[in-house]
Amino acid sequence: MSPETKSKTKKSKASAPASQTRPFQTEVKQLLHLMIHSLYSNKEIFLRELISNASDACDKLRFAALTDNALLEDDEALGIWISADREKKTIVIRDNGIGMDHDEVVEDIGTIARSGTRAFIEKMEAEKSSGDAGFIGQFGVGFYSSFLVGKQVTLLTRKAGNPSKSGVMWISDGTGEYTISAVDRPRRGTEVIINLKEDDIEYADQYRINSIIEKYSNHVSIPILMPKEPDLEDENAESESKQPQGEEWETVNKGSALWARPKTEITDEEYNSFYSSLTYDSNPPALTIHNKVEGKMDYISLLFVPAKAPFDLWDREQRHGIKLYVRRIFISDDAKTLMPNYLRFVRGLVDCADLPLNISREFLQQNQDIGKIRQAAVKRILSELKKLGESDSETYNKLWKEFGKALKEGIVEDHENRQPISELARFATTKGEGDAQTVSLGQYVERMPMSQKHIYYLTAESHAAASSSPHLEIFQKQGIEVLLLSDPIDEWFVSYLSEFRDKPLKSIAKGDLDLDDLKSSKTKKKSKQKATALETLVQKIKTVLDDQVKEVRLSDRLVDSPSCLIADEYDMGGNMERILKTIGQDAPTAKPILEINPDHALIERMDPEDENLEDWAKLLFDQAALSEGATLNNPGEFVKRVNRLLIA
Repeated sequence: MSPETKSKTKKSKASAPASQTRPFQTEVKQLLHLMIHSLYSNKEIFLRELISNASDACDKLRFAALTDNALLEDDEALGIWISADREKKTIVIRDNGIGMDHDEVVEDIGTIARSGTRAFIEKMEAEKSSGDAGFIGQFGVGFYSSFLVGKQVTLLTRKAGNPSKSGVMWISDGTGEYTISAVDRPRRGTEVIINLKEDDIEYADQYRINSIIEKYSNHVSIPILMPKEPDLEDENAESESKQPQGEEWETVNKGSALWARPKTEITDEEYNSFYSSLTYDSNPPALTIHNKVEGKMDYISLLFVPAKAPFDLWDREQRHGIKLYVRRIFISDDAKTLMPNYLRFVRGLVDCADLPLNISREFLQQNQDIGKIRQAAVKRILSELKKLGESDSETYNKLWKEFGKALKEGIVEDHENRQPISELARFATTKGEGDAQTVSLGQYVERMPMSQKHIYYLTAESHAAASSSPHLEIFQKQGIEVLLLSDPIDEWFVSYLSEFRDKPLKSIAKGDLDLDDLKSSKTKKKSKQKATALETLVQKIKTVLDDQVKEVRLSDRLVDSPSCLIADEYDMGGNMERILKTIGQDAPTAKPILEINPDHALIERMDPEDENLEDWAKLLFDQAALSEGATLNNPGEFVKRVNRLLIA
């Protein structure tokens, strides 16, 4: 929190002691000890905190001057000046904001410690002892962060509107006490002088400072100025703000957050340029989603859907897609709190006006406002993707090819948005264009015959295996469309999406198929007759394959193939079993059901009394397994069996 966080309306005391040395409170000592002993994972954020404090001070003065213009003291151009001296090993951050009086320095410098209760200190110590202090690197501590790099810190300040002799100087080495005294200070505002530790001299380099500003504070609205380099002299250049005598200064931050500007004033080129600087992607984004929310919570989101999948799309642990800003100050790129895993390809930022700067990882995970921002952002992204799919199917289908597998994860992970995600899904089908996933569930339902009760699908390890499966035969003959699902995630997708627009999803490779409405009465009568005639054969095949199958029965789904394997209604399918084994997980063993085609010539010629019936039965089983992409347990025995039957 800023030293200027609490502006006082009461007058400063008429006089203050010339010089006093005071001890820190116990909590302050503990907090400083934790920081000085490398509690932070990234020391450079000290500059972010001090710039944020300076920016807050300028914003407070600008607001106060609306009712008391005299506070500006003939110095209306607000700014933040940063300079460094490698020889002196110092870095100086100065602003001409609201400043502080003596009482405010005494009280407000300790604000962090007072708000950090004993429980908070214990939690931070526990994080350190566990070796996981990662969230601390995102937890701002304002002025005290100076001691991350400073062996001594001096604060000079004067409150706007007070006489120059009411200035205050505060000095400490961060160990146990500080000295505070009155000084004459002509300038209003605050100046922080940090004497750097030997290990932190890098922060006296202008290039290093510039890189930190670009990373964390580039979009702070107050100009951040640094001394001009000798080789950048420009006699005609003038600083936007008043300069210390004898030095030339230049603004090093952009100073205007693109996302804070009205959408109508931003060109596509500006959006694309910003996206490129944010992501290092030279291609323009496929979608730009810029949204400003005002009301109980004020925030702006600027989100991009890339045209191409990032190289680390399938690294579910390393995600840095969404940056969090608070009042244009960069806070975190921990995308997990702002975007669900299945939208990890989305890039962009959220800038919230209502959050504190001291945000920990735990805060991000538990804060209700963050949850609402995330919820709204997800709905907006899904809505914009749906609009794109309806207005420009060609562009959308390209996006689906890049990110479809990730989006399908949302059916499993995001129950609340299961329906809109299902609207976005695209599939290859028996009436589609090869293996291209271009058919939506909505299009499928619209094409269904009135008598069709289910959305039929088939999962397989590849599109080739699915499209050549014997399970499709009756559907192709009857002209019924079937979804061909060959992505590994599809097994989970259909497990969690039980229906779409009141139409149940039904696997054509599991359980019984209710296809009676597809048969004529003549066909039904013929099927009953064949069932009676083949009853003995079916029983003998079942006896031979008793240790391999749960049941043997005549098939309604086969037309050209002699046999196929299906899973019972509530058993795991063969494709799912293979997927689990591939990723090293144990799959529950469930015997499949062997269905045989009573109209196939091979079945018609089989004799229950044939001495080769055992070989024929096992061949039917092996053929069915191979046709759905399974691997035979004993390929050598299969070859011998085929050879025996060929010469029989």
